[in-house]
Amino acid sequence: MKRRDFIHLSGMGMGALLTAGIPATGIPVLGNSVVPEYLLEPGVDVATKKRFADIALNAAKSKGATYTDVRIGRYLQQFMFTREMKVQNIVNAESYGVGIRVIANGTWGFAATSNVTPDAIARCAETAVAIAKANSKFQTEPVVLAPQKGVGDVTWKTPITKNAFEIPVQQKIELLMKVNSEAMKNGAGFVTSNLFFVNEQKYFASTDGTYADQDIHRVWPTFTVTAVDKAAGKFKTRDALSSPMGMGYEYLDGLASEKIAAPNGLVGYRNSYDMVEDAILAAKQAKEKLTAKTVQPGKYDLVLDPNHLGLTIHESVGHPTELDRVLGYEANYAGTSFATLDKWKTKKFNYGSKLVNIVADKLQPHSLGKVGYDDEGVPSKEWDLIKDGILVNYQAIRDQAAILGEKESNGCCYADNWDSVQFQRMPNVSLKHGNEKRSVFDMIKGVDKGIYIIGRGSYSIDQQRYNFQFGGQLFYEIKNGELVGMLDDVAYQSNTQEFWNSCAQLCDKDDYRMFGSFFDGKGQPSQVSAVSHGSATTRFNGVNVINTGRKI
Repeated sequence: MKRRDFIHLSGMGMGALLTAGIPATGIPVLGNSVVPEYLLEPGVDVATKKRFADIALNAAKSKGATYTDVRIGRYLQQFMFTREMKVQNIVNAESYGVGIRVIANGTWGFAATSNVTPDAIARCAETAVAIAKANSKFQTEPVVLAPQKGVGDVTWKTPITKNAFEIPVQQKIELLMKVNSEAMKNGAGFVTSNLFFVNEQKYFASTDGTYADQDIHRVWPTFTVTAVDKAAGKFKTRDALSSPMGMGYEYLDGLASEKIAAPNGLVGYRNSYDMVEDAILAAKQAKEKLTAKTVQPGKYDLVLDPNHLGLTIHESVGHPTELDRVLGYEANYAGTSFATLDKWKTKKFNYGSKLVNIVADKLQPHSLGKVGYDDEGVPSKEWDLIKDGILVNYQAIRDQAAILGEKESNGCCYADNWDSVQFQRMPNVSLKHGNEKRSVFDMIKGVDKGIYIIGRGSYSIDQQRYNFQFGGQLFYEIKNGELVGMLDDVAYQSNTQEFWNSCAQLCDKDDYRMFGSFFDGKGQPSQVSAVSHGSATTRFNGVNVINTGRKI
């Protein structure tokens, strides 16, 4: 038995043991369970990947495909779950295989295999063509791809300094135990903490002449602390203010130079994160929430921290500007969009105030969406979605570009695994920072009646991504330019157009930070993707705030 096979089979047995009794986290795990050492085993070399890809390209062409792309993927995951001073679960998983997509008779076909051998790859390519030809009987119009010039042999790697998979499991668990211990010392009655690490080793080849080898890393540390008032029968929670990032383990170094000062002793983290420091503060704030004053409903100016505003951007701008949603392709699962083509065609649709400039990209350093090439071989780029408050574009891939009269794809096509077909997914969608020098302290000084909101909370938004309600983690009342105390039971309600037109002030680049979604779901069958949303602290005037704690 080969060493790789032995480690793999041993890992399956260990994985079965570790996953017994796993909490219902809803976290998607791809592939087979393996031991941690297996995650460091080298994958197939680039020359072999190219040989395998050419086998697929040639086999598909011989059966009548006019276009073919091949993705050879090795997807690695390590997830850790703890509660108080106990480890609940450790997941180590690997998924490895080949996905082949073709156009034959003007129609898409897709097939995949985990048997990565020359014969199996050729059969898989032939199956993809057969599926395309069968589907073509029902195709009314042929697929038209935006042209894409091949770039030859290229490589791209996430610029990490510490590979998270090389850090011993014991060291990671010790970090989580310290997080939990310190939170409990400072008032938490309960605490859960988690680490998520992902490595995508992806090879893409197409008949356009691109052979792209990519090594992508992502990390997400998070926790939830709970403070309890037994006498009153109440409890309050505070989640981590971390953001998932396209980085290695260096994100957890917590370098002081990467912190941004905020009111009330809060810290904004950028490109590094001190998990223990945040857990200590979270425990104290969860206790403070137990006695916080309930909010009086009404109109308030809202000062929204980037760790909060990112989710609002995601739901009210990111999703409604996905072209497949606009066209109704997502209607059955996740809804449509109010930002319809007729609004875009006028080039006058007022999405927000003139301060609102929102860009889509897969370029921001350390972002979850940053890659060299998408899953159609399109180089990463940046483009405007909303410019000076006006809707100017959508998120489109190669077979959608012609609908908009565009000559090239935006490069936002993605599949979450080798056995999933790639389709249009959200890139990073970010609000540009202001150009005038302004800190969050400066912004608060200019607010007479307002609320400063930090962190992601509960939310609700309709199927057209128009009417919504958002909560948060922490709420501070602002009176006459000063923070006067913590509030509770806060949520704001608005519609997308009204909300973004109330955008009145932006902090500058020194306050710019990213929020992220590590497991953003979409499609049928459902797939997940990771995406970041950048912004600086932003002020919105006259927003309707409700009290979520009042009984009806």
